[in-house]
Amino acid sequence: MDIIFLREVRADTVIGVYDWERKAAQTIEIDLEIGIPSDTPCHSDNIGDTIHYGVVVERLRQSLEEQHFLLLEALAEHIAKMVREEFGAPWVRVAVTKLGILPGVKRVGVQIERGHRPH
Repeated sequence: MDIIFLREVRADTVIGVYDWERKAAQTIEIDLEIGIPSDTPCHSDNIGDTIHYGVVVERLRQSLEEQHFLLLEALAEHIAKMVREEFGAPWVRVAVTKLGILPGVKRVGVQIERGHRPH
């Protein structure tokens, strides 16, 4: 399976279980690995045959402005579902990270995989 990857995508959203976290948007970091449905784009060299990563990032940021979550797990699930349903990806790995949220901890986050990845 061919995979598109996006690293350290930054987006602002309201996320957290504590009242102080929900008062203002915070910057989160997202890493995505997106399975491409076929190897056609490798041969066609046509953007229409692949998943346009620029459109994925635009849609992701729009979604995070509109929806807010308590848990990183729920946010990661939302992103995975959106990428699979809206862009036709058969498999996706999503990592969502909060930056500097705990004293002495640079990053805290979750990673999930959804769909089927051929071996």
